[in-house]
Amino acid sequence: MSSLQLRPRPVLGEPAGWGDSLHPLLQRIYAARGVFSPDQAEHRLNRLLSPQQLGGIERAVALLGEAIRDDASIIIAGDYDCDGATGTAVAIRGLRLLGAKRVDYVVPNRFVHGYGLTPELIASLPPHAQLVVTVDNGVASVAGVAAAKARGMKVIVTDHHLPGEQLPMADAIVNPNLHDDGFPSKALAGVGVMFYVLLALRAHMREHGGFASNAEPDLSSLLDLVALGTVADLVPLDFNNRILVEAGMKRLRSRRGCAGITALIEASQRAVSTACTSDLGYAVGPRLNAAGRLEDMRLGVECLLTDDPAQARRYAELLSSINQERRDLQAAMVAEAEVMVASAAHVDAQTLGVTLFEPSWHAGVVGLVASKLKERLHRPVIAFAPAGEDDPDHLRGSARSISGFHIRDALAAVDARHPGLIERFGGHAMAAGLSLRTTDYPRFAEAFDAVAREWLNEEQLQAVLYTDGEMPAGMFTLDMARLLRFAGPWGQAFPEPVFENRFECFSWKPMGERHLRLSLRDPRDDGLYEAVMFNAYDGKPPPALLRAAYELTINDWQGRESPRLLLRHIESV
Repeated sequence: MSSLQLRPRPVLGEPAGWGDSLHPLLQRIYAARGVFSPDQAEHRLNRLLSPQQLGGIERAVALLGEAIRDDASIIIAGDYDCDGATGTAVAIRGLRLLGAKRVDYVVPNRFVHGYGLTPELIASLPPHAQLVVTVDNGVASVAGVAAAKARGMKVIVTDHHLPGEQLPMADAIVNPNLHDDGFPSKALAGVGVMFYVLLALRAHMREHGGFASNAEPDLSSLLDLVALGTVADLVPLDFNNRILVEAGMKRLRSRRGCAGITALIEASQRAVSTACTSDLGYAVGPRLNAAGRLEDMRLGVECLLTDDPAQARRYAELLSSINQERRDLQAAMVAEAEVMVASAAHVDAQTLGVTLFEPSWHAGVVGLVASKLKERLHRPVIAFAPAGEDDPDHLRGSARSISGFHIRDALAAVDARHPGLIERFGGHAMAAGLSLRTTDYPRFAEAFDAVAREWLNEEQLQAVLYTDGEMPAGMFTLDMARLLRFAGPWGQAFPEPVFENRFECFSWKPMGERHLRLSLRDPRDDGLYEAVMFNAYDGKPPPALLRAAYELTINDWQGRESPRLLLRHIESV
């Protein structure tokens, strides 16, 4: 349905003040991401935005301070994705550091409790629970909060998702994305919001003499968890988030990170000492997410809470096994989805809002199917599966979108036009979740496509890969690859550098069933460079002369490092 266009990433301003302190190529890369001077690239923790700027935080920390003082039973209600798991671990570890003696957690099972703080989840809590603190959820949990209040519990909601028309009647809500919240950064992940609550709680306790006889706890020990959740949740890496992520990555690389993350990095055959954000996003995050998709996210949380390296390795091995099961299931579901798309009767060239449903699909994996099809079609995609084996009358859908099409707002538009069609929905601009009755699926598919047709234009439907222009001749070196690797932190809205150059294909061979290994010659200086391209081999040879978009990466094979081009796109020239 769409072809990929390569476009140079526009440089947003003139670099200034760097002098000889930064390589000119990096100055250009930073300038294309809105960073023009050393001051804008100094990710020091003392430059974090103040927690006091977050609305609702004073009331939240007062309640937490009272609970710690009175030795109340605190229950952390997390979420079943990586952001929720890391946020839960941050809450448990942080509150214990601050003196909480009775703190435990619960994570909903998506197939039993549904998403967020539901009445079903509240019903599962022990009778002695006194204070419930949500992490990465809760802003849409109107019924769940009401159920907790009916049981006499106090509720603090910490979340970052967009609110609906009605807020829950919680005792405190901390969410930078509330309509009237003045916090300058709206990009905090759920784990970041929880970390900010802990920072404010420590300050509150300091002001009230809470550390008169004890040293203040070092909350920076939680930053590797904050980094992982922030990267894995694909929130924009604005300046504030880059500070959090960079500090967390430094802890990891210096082997001061928690045993669980260290074990997960090693289980993915990566080196902790040279770990970067892509390792978190592509290796660690999926292993944790797999537990929430197929099993029980408590496995992931326990991995992040243990301080025993041997126990952490056992959890990491189990999570890796579950992740492999997830990958196999995902591959089968994506293949079925591609067959559906190939059928003109199911999705034609005029379909802009794509919906897919197969009764045999797994509800925990449909988000990955939607993501893969969104990448291929460059259309917003929602994939559905039965809500559960014992509930074939309801569907759960997971949506992924393209730039310029706010998927949660699109679902709100469908809901406004067709009241009652969607039972529940929530999410962000680029990802959302929803539930509806199975019999209503055809009507929803039509309504969603109608909104997409109204809101999308031809420019938005054109898939574009922005590049940082040509890599100058002679810079395909290991030193440059190392410089680029650690110059970030790279991530959502602060993308890893991608270059484009013309090459001659000197040699090539298949790697496995779907991948390519190539040797590319740079005609400018006759240099010969190793390259790989994943999921690109279709039985045909690559062009003899090609234009490639690529990342300059490091190939670490048996302890020997060498530069390697990771190809993102190739086309004949």
